[in-house]
Amino acid sequence: MGRARGSGAPGAGMPRTLSASEMVTPGSPGPPLTEHTEGEQAGQPFLDGAPSSASLDTLIQHLVPTADYYPEKAYIFTFLLSSRLFIKPQELLARVCRLCIEQQELDKPVLDKAQVRKFGPKLLQLLAEWTETFPRDFQEESTIGHVKDVVGRIAPCDEAYRRRMHQLLQALHQKLAALGQGPESLLGADKPISYRTKPPASIHRELLGVCSDPYTLAQQLTHVELERLRHIGPEEFVQAFVNKDPLASTKPCFSDKTKNLEAYVKWFNRLCYLVATEICMPAKKKRRAQVIEFFVDVARECFNIGNFNSLMAIVSGMNMSPVSRLKKTWAKVKTAKFFILEHQMDPTGNFCNYRTALRGAAHRSLTAHSSREKIVIPFFSLLIKDIYFLNEGCANRLPNGHINFEKFLELAKQVGEFITWKQVECPFEQDPSITHYLYTAPIFSEDGLYLASYESESPENHSEKERWKTLRSSILGKT
Repeated sequence: MGRARGSGAPGAGMPRTLSASEMVTPGSPGPPLTEHTEGEQAGQPFLDGAPSSASLDTLIQHLVPTADYYPEKAYIFTFLLSSRLFIKPQELLARVCRLCIEQQELDKPVLDKAQVRKFGPKLLQLLAEWTETFPRDFQEESTIGHVKDVVGRIAPCDEAYRRRMHQLLQALHQKLAALGQGPESLLGADKPISYRTKPPASIHRELLGVCSDPYTLAQQLTHVELERLRHIGPEEFVQAFVNKDPLASTKPCFSDKTKNLEAYVKWFNRLCYLVATEICMPAKKKRRAQVIEFFVDVARECFNIGNFNSLMAIVSGMNMSPVSRLKKTWAKVKTAKFFILEHQMDPTGNFCNYRTALRGAAHRSLTAHSSREKIVIPFFSLLIKDIYFLNEGCANRLPNGHINFEKFLELAKQVGEFITWKQVECPFEQDPSITHYLYTAPIFSEDGLYLASYESESPENHSEKERWKTLRSSILGKT
């Protein structure tokens, strides 16, 4: 994975962050003026190098480079991220290429070589940033055809352009091949099992028998998290919430293209159930108490590392009803450390404590000198919720029909920060035996967890007794 992209030369990849200070850096002269649509004024205020609202045509024009103009990096990322709500990426690329050809007169038999040599590097830079940050936009062969066509028109002025295009397409092919081997398949066949549908010995092998060191397990969980995050494209955050555009067609631009995002949510749920299964499985309460204390220590190490997603999954697993009802077991646990972790992940005040800790980890990441200090793995479900409410709370278009670009700058800021975090190289050595166990160890269904819990500590009230009776009848076939 290497260092976070954006730390090298200007123009390489997407911006490291999308902070306000970077976005307002003075850029090149603006794009060529186009005729304004009705209600659009030339003197409108600009926000971070782009209009706070504008027509789709104007925003596309602002993306197109010329011999004397190149859009700011923050604008490129923001528009490419949000534009898919209004136009398919393949159609956008076709329009960008067509504008380049028209404005630079690349369809004429004789080209202005001096002009093309000023324009060519900027066009290739835009294509490089686009393919690097949103490679899935180029999965269709027609998009590659547009790239080859427009670059082929400028290649006679400098053969280096054609070589650069081949390098760009080769890197794109490798990236798409890597993304095609996403981790979602690892959980594809994973399904919670009912309690004791097989002989106990064949159901389970304790996690403590595979890894008894909390720090090591926290490191391996971080490996899993970063591996899964690496496959989530920034566009998935937008495509998860694609709604009908009231001024466009009656259908959304995209079907759901969020398999990596969904697979990551499944991983969180699996880890919750794995923690609960490991705690409920042992027959002796002393062993169950040991498992709880072990997971508390793992969660604390995850917090220290900056792996908040695994931390929340562990805390959630320990707070599941089949686990929390084990009063005799919890009586043997030193709960002070657990309560501290619960406090950190308390949902009160819209997760105020967690957000404070996340800001601290993010600040540490920005000033870090090692990959170990750069790690920030946010509580993913809350990140999705924040993005969802940002999307729902502001209209995509204003009453005059213009696109609300100010909204999408905020969206890009949140997504861009996450994309920076997911690119951190994991500094811990991977232990395949532990990660394999995390992915493949059987987990109980909710009913299975309750049965295991009731067998460990008998039902205490009428409601629990009735539930136990029903579960034993339905799952174990007992009367």
